[in-house]
Amino acid sequence: MADLVQETEGCETLCTDPSRSSGLQATLEERDLNGMVLVFKALSDPNRVKIAYYLQHQELCVCDIAALLEVSVATASHHLRQLKAFHIAKSRKVGKNVYYSLSDHHIQTLVAMTLEHQKER
Repeated sequence: MADLVQETEGCETLCTDPSRSSGLQATLEERDLNGMVLVFKALSDPNRVKIAYYLQHQELCVCDIAALLEVSVATASHHLRQLKAFHIAKSRKVGKNVYYSLSDHHIQTLVAMTLEHQKER
């Protein structure tokens, strides 16, 4: 065990280079950063990730989502409300049923690319 080389996550010497970092901070506005954090926060729950995955394939009603997750309709509704509040999902009412879909193609791409990234590991 003592023969194993331990790799560190940081530099051994200070080597900042302004040509690499100059101007980078100005490219990311605080408002945009906070919005990005909220999207990842909303998708930090396994059930909400599953919902986003299912919704990228087709529009589903709350009852369908509850069945897919094997949870109560109330629990599914809670997760869907959170996804809707973060503009990840949108809903429409048809009679007495509420149907959900992803809010736009950006979320669909994010979910698909994240899954693809995971499968490549």
